[in-house]
Amino acid sequence: MTNTCGKKEDFPIFKKKVNGKDIVYLDSTATTQKPKQVLDAIISYYEGANANVHRSVYKLADEATELYENSRTNVSDFIGSKSNEVVFTRNTTESLNLLSFTIGESLKKGDHILITSMEHHSNILPWMRLEEKGVKLDYVGFDEKGHLDIGDLKSKLKKETKIVSITHQSNVLGTINPIEEIGKMAKENDSIFIIDAAQSVPHMPFRMREQYDFVAFSGHKMLGPMGIGVLYGKYHLLEEMSPFNRGGEMIRNVDFHSVIFEDPPIKFEAGTPNVEGAVGLSAAIDYLKTIGMENVRSHEKNLTSVTLRSLEDLKNVTYYGPTDVEERGGVIAFNVRDVSNLKKNLEGRNVIVDHLYHSHDIATFLDDKNVYVRSGHHCAEPLMRTLGVSGTARASFYVYNGIDDVQAFVNSLSELNDVQ
Repeated sequence: MTNTCGKKEDFPIFKKKVNGKDIVYLDSTATTQKPKQVLDAIISYYEGANANVHRSVYKLADEATELYENSRTNVSDFIGSKSNEVVFTRNTTESLNLLSFTIGESLKKGDHILITSMEHHSNILPWMRLEEKGVKLDYVGFDEKGHLDIGDLKSKLKKETKIVSITHQSNVLGTINPIEEIGKMAKENDSIFIIDAAQSVPHMPFRMREQYDFVAFSGHKMLGPMGIGVLYGKYHLLEEMSPFNRGGEMIRNVDFHSVIFEDPPIKFEAGTPNVEGAVGLSAAIDYLKTIGMENVRSHEKNLTSVTLRSLEDLKNVTYYGPTDVEERGGVIAFNVRDVSNLKKNLEGRNVIVDHLYHSHDIATFLDDKNVYVRSGHHCAEPLMRTLGVSGTARASFYVYNGIDDVQAFVNSLSELNDVQ
C-alpha cells in the first residue's frame, strides 16, 4: 500500500482478504478502522485495571479512575478546552440530544432555532421535537456548489433565535462551513452556538474558540471504539444546566425527596461510564497526535483532489459539494447515470432519459470488487430532497487510505461508466 498517512500495517483489519484480495475501505465517514494501539489499550485496561470508577478506595479502582480521568484530560488537550468542560457521552447523537433535553427545555413558544438543510438527522430530530411546544425550527440553505448561504443565514437570524446549531463539515457534501464566522454572528445575536463536529474533529486541526458554546463529536469516527462520544460545553453553561440522565455517581447528596448534583462534568455521566471507550479514545488521540492533524488534513486533501479529478473524467458520474478541496473534507457523495438505458432510449425514441443507477446497486457493484462505500441517504434525507435524489453512493478517506485505494475505486467505477 502506498502514500498512507498512518501505517496501514497498524490496522489488523487490513490483513483480511476477501476472495484472496485486499479490501479497499472507503467508508470512514460512517466509522473508522482501529489501530492496534487502540485495541491494545483496551485489552490492557481490562487485563490490568478493570474496576468501576469514582466509587471505591482500593488501588485497582484508583487506577481505573486515573485512566478514565486522564482520558478526559487528553481529549480536552486535543481540542483546546479545560478538562471539566468535557462530558463523555455515547456519541454525537446523544450529545446533541442531551442539549435538546436540557437547554432546549428552557425554550418557549415563539422561540426560534436555526440549523441548516445539510444537517445529519442527529442535528435535526432533537430540535424538531421542540416544535411540539411551539418552538420554530428553520433551515439555512446552500448554493449549487454546496456552500452554505451566509446571506440566508443572516436573514433568518433574529432576536427570537435562541440556538444556532451547525454542522462543521457535511457528511454528504463534504462542505466545511465557516464556523468561526457563524459563531461570531450567533454571539452578536445572543444565541447559543452549537457545533456538530463529528466529521471535523477527526480530520483537521480543531481548537475551541470563545464563540463556541457546545461542540459534539464521536470516538468511533476518529480511530476510537464505538459507544464513546464527547460533548464540550462552556463550564458556566454546564453548571446552569440540569442533568440529562439521573442515577448513580452523578450526585453529591440524596435524601428521600431532594438531591444535590455533582459539579460538571460528572453530573452528566450517570451510572457506570464507558471506561473502555474513554481509554480507547485516548489511545486514538495519541495515534493521531503522532501523525499530526495538519498532516491528516493535508493527506485527505491530496486524496480528495486526485479522486475529484478522476471522477471528472468519468462523464456519467456526478459528485456533490464544493470542487475546491480547501473547502471540503475527504468525503465524496456521487451518483452514476445508467448509460445503457440512456443509449436505448436515445436509439428508440430520440429523447434523453437521465436514469441513475440506484446507490445501493453502485455499492453492491463496488463490493464485488472489494471496494467498500456507503449508499443511501446517509441520515440526511432533507439534504437529499434538496439535491433532488433519493440517495447517493459515498466514498470517504482516512489516514490508512492511499492513492492505490483511489485508483482501485476509480478503476472499478469506470466499468459502470463505459459509453462504448
